[in-house]
Amino acid sequence: MEKKLAYKVSIISIIVNFLLTICKLLAGIFGSSQAMISDAIHSASDVFSTLIVIIGVHISNKKSDKKHPYGHEKFESLAAILLAVTLALIGIKIGINGFNTIINKTYKEMPTFIALIAAIVSIGAKEWMYRYTKKVAVKINSDVLLADAWHHRSDSLSSIGAFVGILGSILGLKFFDPLASIIIAVFILKVAYDILTDSIDKIMDSACSEEVENSIRELVLKNKQVLSIDDLKTRLFGSKMYVDIEIGLDSNMSLIKAHKIAHEIHDQVEKEFSNCKHCMVHVNPKEK
Repeated sequence: MEKKLAYKVSIISIIVNFLLTICKLLAGIFGSSQAMISDAIHSASDVFSTLIVIIGVHISNKKSDKKHPYGHEKFESLAAILLAVTLALIGIKIGINGFNTIINKTYKEMPTFIALIAAIVSIGAKEWMYRYTKKVAVKINSDVLLADAWHHRSDSLSSIGAFVGILGSILGLKFFDPLASIIIAVFILKVAYDILTDSIDKIMDSACSEEVENSIRELVLKNKQVLSIDDLKTRLFGSKMYVDIEIGLDSNMSLIKAHKIAHEIHDQVEKEFSNCKHCMVHVNPKEK
């Protein structure tokens, strides 16, 4: 189900981005807008990034095997890192082109309203794709799909920059168009940085947020038989998390009862937190 949803979003994304790339490229060429051509390149990168999403989702959903007993979820984070690097390279290239145009004053002809209309269409389409993709990404807890959603948002923001730049150039401020390209580059680099840092954290087995860990503690302590939580460790594993808990139980309790309580907590944590791939519960004897 999750895999099918991710594929559906990805196919829609490829179609929308391909159409936007063609429209923006033509509008940039015939509308004499460097900003719109830069925006078209950004949209073309979305097609490439979505292909990365499809590959990432496919591999990360593979079942555990002998060589990878913990599964393949981390591949989503690797795919997201590749996406971030691609975005960063595109952002740097666009920024350098805009900067050189302003320094050398190699302005093109004044942009036309064709480029302006293309920017408006792009803003609407990409903002819709961002909201749609993010909704599905949150629903299925997919890192790489969420990264792609933010890629859509960066494209929407870059189109706003293109709109302002084109409008300024039409009003006689020629440097506004290449300046918009630089602004677009900044948006792209910011999104690339956010995706990169988040993905690296997950590959490095970073702990879950304090909010999540506190929620786990509250859930465990609802069991009246638990005298204490002696230790709690969490780690992110791609889009999933692993939980290790040490609980204190009455030292006079039978092994069978202690095992039953530990198993109940194990099941409760994995049920309550849908992205928990495995919960390990260790029991320590405590004096009442």
